[in-house]
Formats: sequence, C-alpha cells, structure tokens
Amino acid sequence: MTALSTRLEKNWHAIIGGEFDRPYMAQLEQFLQREKDLERIIYPKDDEIFNALNSTAFGKIKVVIIGQDPYHGARQANGLCFSVRKGIDIPPSLSNIYKEIDDEYHPIKMPRHGDLTKWAAQGVLLLNATLTVRQAKAGSHQGEGWEKFTNAIIREVNEKREHVVFLLWGRSAQKKVALIDPKKHTVLETSHPSRLSAHLGFRGCGHFKKANDYLKKHGLKPVEWQKI
Repeated sequence: MTALSTRLEKNWHAIIGGEFDRPYMAQLEQFLQREKDLERIIYPKDDEIFNALNSTAFGKIKVVIIGQDPYHGARQANGLCFSVRKGIDIPPSLSNIYKEIDDEYHPIKMPRHGDLTKWAAQGVLLLNATLTVRQAKAGSHQGEGWEKFTNAIIREVNEKREHVVFLLWGRSAQKKVALIDPKKHTVLETSHPSRLSAHLGFRGCGHFKKANDYLKKHGLKPVEWQKI
C-alpha cells in the first residue's frame, strides 16, 4: 500500500484502488516527494488530497462537477473543487456559481461562506482533474499523473453508476465528455464560471434546476443547492 493510498477511504479502494499499482502513480508519488524535498508548499493538506472522494461515497454519487486544480492561495483549498474553507473570502468562480443558483431559485439566498462540504454529503462529487498544486502557481501539478487517476474515477462512475448529472464548465472539463455515456447519464456543458468567462454562457445556464429536474425524473432526491 502506497503512502497516497492510505489516505483514501475503504469504499473507494474497492473502486479505484488498482490505480495505485500502476507505474504512473509511482511516478506521481515521486514527483510529490521531490516537491516536498524542495520545501515547496503543496495544497491541499495531505489528509485532504482525496477529500472529494472521501466526502462522497461512490454509491451515493448523483452529480459530478469537474474542476481543474485546487486553489493555490494560503488556506483556500480543502480538496473539493470550487470550495474553500470557512472564513476564507469566496473566490470569483464560486461567487458566480452562487449568483446563478440564486437566479434560478430566487428568492433564496446563498450562505456567506464557500465550504461546499454539504454538497458532497448530498452526493455531489466535487472532483478536480488535478488533486494537488504548488503554492501560488496555478497548474503546477498538471501533467504529472493526476489526470490519469481522475479520468479513471470518471470512467468508473460512468460504467457502474446510472443517471448521474455531469456538469462540465469550461474547455478543460468538457474534454471529459468522451469518458461519459450520454445514454446512461446526462451531460450539461457551458463556459467556466470564472469572472473572465461566466458571461459566455454560465450565467443563465439553468444547470442547477436542470440537474434536479433530471434527478427527479429518475426517482432520485434533488440536490438542495442552498444547503451548504
């Protein structure tokens, strides 16, 4: 058992544990150790790297949101895509997500913190394509192996679950569409919610209501998006 694999809860080991035996994972662990040897600060903390998986049991997944990599500012990342710790300012992308939910479900008001843990508890898998990042350097751990691991996760969800809503925002997330069977699941695509591209389709997309309509159509409990 590798150092990384010990941080993954048992229910996920049965699904994805075989990936830790693949050569790319050994190379990824070596890369992360080199980063530490160089005294580079890595986010999120070691015990939160698999927070997205450990917070959402495989058998409960009903929505998958795919981010790119963790926030790279101090104390921001908590292992869930788009999410930050309580007490940290809500980042622009998450602020736009909240605005869209508020528009769709007006007059509800979203909370003033950015911790999305309660979404995860409801079956929303908040998965970044890359699970770690170097402090103050966005994208610094891309191409080191994490994408192979998270692609394997998406494949498992696609194959072994049914009626999952995949929310793919932005070009990076939309590349994952090739891993998803639209006959078994539904895929909703639009621009990224960042301040640079939210106006290109994300705002007004209606994805949160559309996701819940799909879940209800298939007899599944809708997500309480305001419950955070």
